[in-house]
Amino acid sequence: MHNIFIILVFCIVLFSAEAKAQVYGCTDPLASNYNVTATVNDGSCIYNNTSVAPVTSKLLSPQISETSGLIFWNNYLWTHNDNTDTNLYVLDTTTGAIVQTYPVYGFENTDWEDISQDDHYIYIGDFGNNANGNRTDLRIIRIEKNSLLQNITVADTINFSYSNQTNFIPAGSCNTDFDCEAFIVTSDSIFLFTKQWISNQTSIYALPKTPGTYIAQLQATNNVDGLITGATCLQPEKLVVLCGYSTTLQPFALLLYDFNGNDFFSGNKRKISISLPLHQIEGITTNNGLFYYFSNEYFSRMKIIATEQKLHLIDLSPYLGDYLNYPATYGSKTEFSDDVAIYPNPGKDVISVKINTSKTEKNYFISDISGKIVLSGILESDSSNIHVNKLKKGTYFLQVGHKDVFKWIKE
Repeated sequence: MHNIFIILVFCIVLFSAEAKAQVYGCTDPLASNYNVTATVNDGSCIYNNTSVAPVTSKLLSPQISETSGLIFWNNYLWTHNDNTDTNLYVLDTTTGAIVQTYPVYGFENTDWEDISQDDHYIYIGDFGNNANGNRTDLRIIRIEKNSLLQNITVADTINFSYSNQTNFIPAGSCNTDFDCEAFIVTSDSIFLFTKQWISNQTSIYALPKTPGTYIAQLQATNNVDGLITGATCLQPEKLVVLCGYSTTLQPFALLLYDFNGNDFFSGNKRKISISLPLHQIEGITTNNGLFYYFSNEYFSRMKIIATEQKLHLIDLSPYLGDYLNYPATYGSKTEFSDDVAIYPNPGKDVISVKINTSKTEKNYFISDISGKIVLSGILESDSSNIHVNKLKKGTYFLQVGHKDVFKWIKE
């Protein structure tokens, strides 16, 4: 009995010490309420109002005037229309020009609103529901990537309904909270982000990523004060970025990061206005988590206002750079990650790369802001130089192995 008492006291003391060590609060140094003593992010971060302007904006072909989704795959952008068009369009990342068209055989386009992907499949969300809010044929089309490249369509469908929708009486145009234009695909699930015309919120629903008919389960709801129209994610980095616009067509990006598991609203939630008034932003994607492509469809009202369809490149590295580049020390003032350091930055003709762990792969890739790989190789040692004298001045991204990505500027 005496020994049991000692063990019990020890466990209580140990538990108390661990509980005491956990300090909940805002762990993001960019937030106005950053708590330097916090060790656990409780999702309470508050941010000052911020607006960003595109780095570039390119006019898109009239063939994709209703561009509604974007992914980055095989060094190109892929998009689609949300009308009756059943083609996928491949775009040059620099010019926005159409370089290839792939028909999706055997499927109608009732209302294709977003596109996503994993390693083997492209997923098309045929779940637009703003006409009357009463569709009973909501689905996601899953296409084998290899079959698409061979101009055949090996595909199946994931059919679903919302777990909390019981009323299917026609509600009229843009008068429902069961519309959807955004989703992401993770390693084992699909997550929908609804476009709620009545409440200006978004709800997350989860369903499997395998063929079948499912009831999409409600996970959480957040007041985004706008209409969500697109989504992209970097799952290992715990980062989801949504795009949307207000009822007055003021577009924005909503950054969700440093969350727990698939509870996307449990971490930081930062809304950033995009300086593109009267733009109906619909598509979003990224290949590095720092620069993002946004697309807007053609918009006009009473022949007075007309906004042409365009592709925009937007730099979000000032808001996500430290979080992505230095995950081991995020929340502190440490300049480099524990695993990899690069210097000088900015620099000119030579990058010095130092690897501080044997776990990091030594393959490296340097890409420009369009996502094109311009230089690659293998680091010869844990402290190596990369000669970049042939690269033009500008912004680049250095990726070491499959994890560490650094923004680097050549002067």
